[in-house]
Order: sequence, then C-alpha cells, then structure tokens
Amino acid sequence: MSGVLGRLAAAGLHLPEPPAPLGAYVPARAAGGLLFLSGMLPLRDGVLMAAGRPGQAPDLERASDAAAQAALNALAVAHAHTGLDAVADVVRLAVHIACPPEFAGHAAIADGASRVFDVAFAPARHSRLAFGASSLPAGAPLELEVVMALR
Repeated sequence: MSGVLGRLAAAGLHLPEPPAPLGAYVPARAAGGLLFLSGMLPLRDGVLMAAGRPGQAPDLERASDAAAQAALNALAVAHAHTGLDAVADVVRLAVHIACPPEFAGHAAIADGASRVFDVAFAPARHSRLAFGASSLPAGAPLELEVVMALR
C-alpha cells in the first residue's frame, strides 16, 4: 500500500466510514482545483467521541484526540468523494473550538488534526487558523473546516 493510505497505515491510523451529513448539505464539493469539505466533527461510528467545551471538559488531550478523529473523518470524506490519490494536500485548516472566553489552548487542540494531515501528506504542510466559538453543532467540542488541493 502506498500513498496517503500507506502512510496512515504505517502510523497506525485507519480511515473510518465517512460520516453522514447532519443536515441539508453535501459532505464535499470540488471547484477550481480545490475540494471544500463541510464541517468535520469528531464523530466515531456516528457518535461524538467527546462533547463539551475544552477548558472545562473534555481536557486538552481528549480534545486533541477529537481533532485527530475529525481529521480522519475529513480524509474519509475526501476518499469517498474523489479518492485520496486525487488529493495533493491540505491547503487550509480552520479549527473551530467551543470554549469559554478565557481559554487559550487552541493551538494544542488544533495540533491533533494537523498531526494527522502531516502524516497523510508529508512533507507538505497546511496553513491553519484556530479560534473559539460559543457553540458548535450537536454539542461538539470542535469542528474542522478543511480545503484540499486536487491533483
């Protein structure tokens, strides 16, 4: 196995089934050589693997793990939409984190997703934005916004 799936497997990471949309939208849309993914939540088998607000609950480590799961979900959606061989890399990652105003651990949580994308698309790196939100869909602690470049 080579390419993205091979690098993920070598790191002990495996793609889940792509999560189903929670509303009236499509999981991915290609335009202009880019693949835009709908918000990716930390769902595992259709259930949030963590809920709450980082800085209160879950703790930073669990929230970072949730970000990694959301990144794997993003890869699963991209794989279902175009196949990962058609994806060159992640261009932009935005991590929306449900947190109290005084929270300052955004980067540590976002690193969970970045590590997954770094394994998948090494040596390419992505630009990133991480910020706080008052609430997110389904009570999720975070939501990823991902833009990928297509080959």
